[in-house]
Amino acid sequence: MAITTIKDLLTEELRDLYHAEKQLAKALPKMAKAASSSELVQAFEDHLDATNGQVMRLEKAFQLLETTARAKKCEAMEGLIKEGGEAIEEEMADPIRDLALIAAAQKVEHYEISGYASAHSLAVACGERDVAELLQETLEEEEQADSALTSLAAALLEERGVEVEG
Repeated sequence: MAITTIKDLLTEELRDLYHAEKQLAKALPKMAKAASSSELVQAFEDHLDATNGQVMRLEKAFQLLETTARAKKCEAMEGLIKEGGEAIEEEMADPIRDLALIAAAQKVEHYEISGYASAHSLAVACGERDVAELLQETLEEEEQADSALTSLAAALLEERGVEVEG
């Protein structure tokens, strides 16, 4: 597809995000299984539910743009998920593994926050108000997930006697 308009670029970005979310939906159950903290397991399970909703929101955005909901391979998410897999496979104590899983998950969240913020800006720029609203809703969910992971990491560190600043 030749990208000649902002709407074309938006569509390509949505296809990238669509693939990213589908990859994440496959990875989150594995991360939940590897976690030892019940709070972390719950956070991954909650995020899986949110991710499934985000996939549906992206499908609605494609409908609004009157285009096919088709994924474009997201190499970045593939790499981030691979790193998360390394945290699962690496030999380490459970609390340390939980922290490694949180770090991997936060890298994913930051990628998604960036992707959704960019796509939102593109939707606004080309006058796709309804698409922009869908993307804003997902962006807010991703920011909340990142914040929850930060809080969870701080709690796990404090349990181990590590003082966490700011």
